[in-house]
Amino acid sequence: MVNDLPVRNSQEAFMMEMRAARMVQTADSLLKLVSELKQTAIFSGFASLNDHVEQRTAEFNQQAEKTDHMLARIGEEAAASLKELELHYFSSAERASDTPQL
Repeated sequence: MVNDLPVRNSQEAFMMEMRAARMVQTADSLLKLVSELKQTAIFSGFASLNDHVEQRTAEFNQQAEKTDHMLARIGEEAAASLKELELHYFSSAERASDTPQL
């Protein structure tokens, strides 16, 4: 370093400006990094949310399919029971006595 006071003051001012410029660059880099981290967190959150929605949709589709099969089976059982009741009714003695005799 030079002992001349004006030169020394100029050198110190220059060094302070350089440090300030580096601090600004570092702060800018940190802000960009934070922004990228936020975007990554948001997008990974959306990705996991989409995965969860797809999983629940698959579960509901599976449950709907089971329900459809169950309803079809109940309908078939009801039709078979109704047919059996009709056969029993038409072949019963009560039916024969309910019909008007001409």
